[in-house]
Amino acid sequence: MAMIDTEHATDHDGPHTGTDGVRLHVQRLSPPDGRPPIATVVLIHGLLTDSLASWYFTVAPDLAAAGLEVVMYDQRGHGRSERPGSGYRLDTFVTDLARLLDRLDITGPVHLVGNCFGGTVAFAYAMRHPERVAGIAVIEAKPATESWLTEISGILRRVEEELVVHEAESLAWVSAHRGAHTARLAKSAARLVRTTTIAEDVPASQVVSEEQVRAMRCPVLAVYGADSELAGQQRWLEAVLPGARTVVLPGQGHSVLAEAPTRIRELLLSWIDEREREHGRHAATGAPAAGAALEADA
Repeated sequence: MAMIDTEHATDHDGPHTGTDGVRLHVQRLSPPDGRPPIATVVLIHGLLTDSLASWYFTVAPDLAAAGLEVVMYDQRGHGRSERPGSGYRLDTFVTDLARLLDRLDITGPVHLVGNCFGGTVAFAYAMRHPERVAGIAVIEAKPATESWLTEISGILRRVEEELVVHEAESLAWVSAHRGAHTARLAKSAARLVRTTTIAEDVPASQVVSEEQVRAMRCPVLAVYGADSELAGQQRWLEAVLPGARTVVLPGQGHSVLAEAPTRIRELLLSWIDEREREHGRHAATGAPAAGAALEADA
């Protein structure tokens, strides 16, 4: 994996985004050597134990090295972003993303890449703002359908029971069996659930129908681990979105981003390169294709 070129990295607190004035922490990586970016990719992390760090230490530097402008941010309540006491429905996360891009002056179509809940945000944003999305790639994620709502509600109920009601015992077990780093993430998740209404707000989110998903015209890449509970999502997504491309990685579970970052990087660069070539944007920027940059770096 490429090292982070701090000369071309910008790390700052982003602008106020929501109607509740929540400030989001943003990290931006630019291509090295001052060359113009091929395109902009926005990386969206998952829920509770996640933050932009999951991208920062996996694929983000390589995407920038391949010629892309990379925007990462901590979603509200996560990482170094503000943690309001309430306001955690899916629609609010989508509004945060829309306003963040507005305030960062990113007006052209972007490539959205979402991990887990971040993928659900990406789907929802693409449905609301199709003209602003060049394509989406999701990892271990699905749209906000009724089945998604049932699953996320169950997960949050278990988190409340295990990490809030029985926090001390649960954290001790995680520390003993999963290590100190995972225990710190679990402790942060417990604090988020205990001090905010996120466990009530997310399950109260508005869902979309299968017909609304079918109406999507945005190119979609979906990646799943073969050993994940979401692996079966592949068939449903292919049926609902015949143009979607799905990839199932053998031997991988839900944590495929952390466990197979090289493969994820290859898939993302190839996907984004295809989308840019389809729209002829390489010639417009004069920049090399992401795939070509990857081969040159190799």
